[in-house]
Amino acid sequence: MKCPFCGHPDSKVIDSRASDEGVRRRRECLQCGLRFSTLERVQVTALVVIKRDGRREEFNRDKIMAGLQAACAKRPLGQGVIESLVDDIEGELQKLGRAEVPSSRLGEMVMDRLRKLDHVAYVRFASVYREFKDVASFRQEIDALLGQPQGRKAAQPVDASPDNVTPLPVAEASAQLSLLPGASVTPVARRARKQRNADIKAVIGRVDASL
Repeated sequence: MKCPFCGHPDSKVIDSRASDEGVRRRRECLQCGLRFSTLERVQVTALVVIKRDGRREEFNRDKIMAGLQAACAKRPLGQGVIESLVDDIEGELQKLGRAEVPSSRLGEMVMDRLRKLDHVAYVRFASVYREFKDVASFRQEIDALLGQPQGRKAAQPVDASPDNVTPLPVAEASAQLSLLPGASVTPVARRARKQRNADIKAVIGRVDASL
């Protein structure tokens, strides 16, 4: 196992513990002497994700983790919540017993769990994953979401009209979420998407304040 500190290719195991996630091993580098931990998981089958454009790539757990961490940034979630959520998704994929799964199915798994976990994180993720064409379609998603209880008092409808939208003081990370990257876009389409994301960010700010 390569040392993350000095890059030495060899280390020794000084402790091993079984857990629900797999086997955690405490290692010591044979060169610099520093210690680090590794986690070993059993991969039953190699799962391939079919992208929207027809491309195929191997399922990447870390990619989902990164997208969820961005969506849940600064949300009041306990430690290990995101890790458990990814474990749940990976477990469901394995239970399907398929060698390939459409990216749309994987995306919906993430959306379903975020909807139950945290509404703001769900809105952030949905704003990019579902690629809303305008604020009106995004508003429909928010209206449907606010109709579902999340252990809190129901929020009042959000007025998403241009005259009533307050820009976010700090740009949200929603526009940078990339669980399932699509094909390249033209400069014109890129500018249109940038404007759409700016409008959506403003609505997210209002939703964040109302939930």
